[in-house]
Amino acid sequence: MIKSVLVPVRGDGMVATVLAHAAELAKKHDAKVSVVHCRAQPRDLMPQGVPLNDFARKVMMEQASELATRQEDHLRGILHRLAREFGLNDEPNANSGVTCTFTEVQGRMADVVKHAGRLSDIIVLPKPQRERNLGQSSLKAALYGAGRPVLICPGQLEPDATFAQHVAIGWNGSLPAARAVASSLDIIHAAERVSILTGGKVQSDGPNANDLVNYYALRGITADIVHFDGKDPATELLNACQSIGASLLVTGAYSHSHETEMLFGGNTERIVDQTEMPILMAH
Repeated sequence: MIKSVLVPVRGDGMVATVLAHAAELAKKHDAKVSVVHCRAQPRDLMPQGVPLNDFARKVMMEQASELATRQEDHLRGILHRLAREFGLNDEPNANSGVTCTFTEVQGRMADVVKHAGRLSDIIVLPKPQRERNLGQSSLKAALYGAGRPVLICPGQLEPDATFAQHVAIGWNGSLPAARAVASSLDIIHAAERVSILTGGKVQSDGPNANDLVNYYALRGITADIVHFDGKDPATELLNACQSIGASLLVTGAYSHSHETEMLFGGNTERIVDQTEMPILMAH
């Protein structure tokens, strides 16, 4: 049951994207959106490798703190405006309907995600920006540290009426794929169409796509099976989603360790890098 949606934000230009997706989920499932702004600590804004005397350090710390406060005030104003635009009730004492709260927390985003995410039903994050070295540690913290499903929102995409209406399931019989299926049942129930996409290397000791069809049938969900070429699973999976018109992909993340995938270039990293559609992942 999706009742709490966590949205960690920072000044990276992706606030509208993640909040829009979170709002759509909240409205579909009558959930609460918790927006947590990861405020930079003054010492993190200080120049590195530059020797300073005590007076200069004190002045710069004060200036850094003032800058962080201005950034926080600016972002809070944007968040309140966007919340209202996306149909969320952001009144301070709101305790009914689709509500949205804002909290400021000092610290690294990955640490905030790990701490706040463990009692959230889903965590909404922007697609990592590898070229700017942004977001990869937060995704890892959400999947490994918080252990919660993660909705990854690509680019500046904002969801439309088709969001999560046709859900594609990337299925290979693995434990992460099974966890993704279990974590997304509420979303699957609300969908108009469900497609199970299978191809590439399927775990020999894992359930197959027909088993997943039967699993869904027990829950009143009808799903069809779509086979794709498995020579390049990440690319073919995304191409299959596009060809059938899916608006959300549900898949397992990191069947191998995160470090192994980073080192050898696993399918999870390639899916995240290449996607132009929202993806729900679980490990």
